Amino acid sequence: MRHRLLALLAVLMLIPAACGSADDNVAEAESSPVDTTTTEQSDTAEAVVADAEDPSENETDDNAEEDPEPVTEATPAFDFRAAEPIVSGFIDTAGLNGAALTIVHRDRGVIYENFWGVFDENRISLLASSSKMVVAGVLLHLQDQGLLDINAPVADVAEWGAGNPDITPAQLLSNSSGLIGLLQNLAYGPYVCQWDYSQNLQDCAAQIMTTPDDDTDIIAPDTGFNYGGAQWQVAGAVAEAASGKTWAELIDEIYVEPCGLETFGFNNHFTQIEGAGFDHPPGFDSNPGQLADTANPNLEGGAYSNSRDYARLLLMHLQDGRCGDTQILTPESLATMHADRIAEAYDGDAYSSDTGYGMGWWVDRASGRISDGGAFGSTPWLDLDDGYGVHLLTESNSGTSNQLAALLYDVIDDAIAAGVG
Repeated sequence: MRHRLLALLAVLMLIPAACGSADDNVAEAESSPVDTTTTEQSDTAEAVVADAEDPSENETDDNAEEDPEPVTEATPAFDFRAAEPIVSGFIDTAGLNGAALTIVHRDRGVIYENFWGVFDENRISLLASSSKMVVAGVLLHLQDQGLLDINAPVADVAEWGAGNPDITPAQLLSNSSGLIGLLQNLAYGPYVCQWDYSQNLQDCAAQIMTTPDDDTDIIAPDTGFNYGGAQWQVAGAVAEAASGKTWAELIDEIYVEPCGLETFGFNNHFTQIEGAGFDHPPGFDSNPGQLADTANPNLEGGAYSNSRDYARLLLMHLQDGRCGDTQILTPESLATMHADRIAEAYDGDAYSSDTGYGMGWWVDRASGRISDGGAFGSTPWLDLDDGYGVHLLTESNSGTSNQLAALLYDVIDDAIAAGVG
């Protein structure tokens, strides 16, 4: 096991060096809103747009004609046909195995879903960093229940928190704890337990928070933005300590049961599947059952789901924190998650002056769009002002999925505006 882990980390260490600057690394690895379009990607996008004819003169692709009925009846006023040739053309040009596109609206529910290639409503994909907003929601839910204060020291709920007595859950969830992040050192030795499914989440968090080996590397909380990494393992362990429940029990209780999710969970796939780098591992092939049960799920990047279930969580964010009749999160907690915390707390930027970060959500300061993209081709975003959310799911990488999303932003926004009149 240790040999497999070290071999994986040795490969992962090569990836940031091949990706370029820190800004590029963020976009390639974990899908920030910063522009990551390369010359090759631009050529692909131009080809897709050129091939996308007037949708009024074309039928949708054969797969789209056979798609099942949406979760809730689509509102006829919303017409997303203009998006379909863009997606199908991009899939062909980029050589993808398909895609799923689900759109939800605050007042209308699920207003569109479509599938291409191998995707259908049951296709399960690894979500990578699209896990983060889910994790943040768990801790905010516990605060709503009076079990946790996200602005109080971690040491208040976990004895091992005394190793870094000034760190709070809010700082963990906004990548502002000062602990070493992914881009600084993906394979950072003192935190290597985050990749190991055979360990225990509480033990891993204790190791991260109490090791003296990071003392000369970490910075004070709320003084800088260090994206991702072990701080998210600590956040999950805080949730377990505050609730007295395992992470799996929390996910089932908070999201799966009340939101009616058919396939949603967390694991730690990184040493279990070949090719688990920054592209969706082809060996996963829609099968979470191949992964061993773990008491140490990877919190920042270990979720799996289909697009329909993930979109239900986006809808919850648009409907005042409710799934049906169940209040998952209070509107106040949603506002906390969505706000640009790093700007408010320490006038911080998420590697670009145009980009902020809340709790699990990147914030595009120009458009107001918030997103939680993942390295494996999952690109969810919310337009809170216009009341809609989108989940674009491909099994690729963040650069590819972001490129396709950029082609869809205005098309979807125009269709929403036209549909609501």
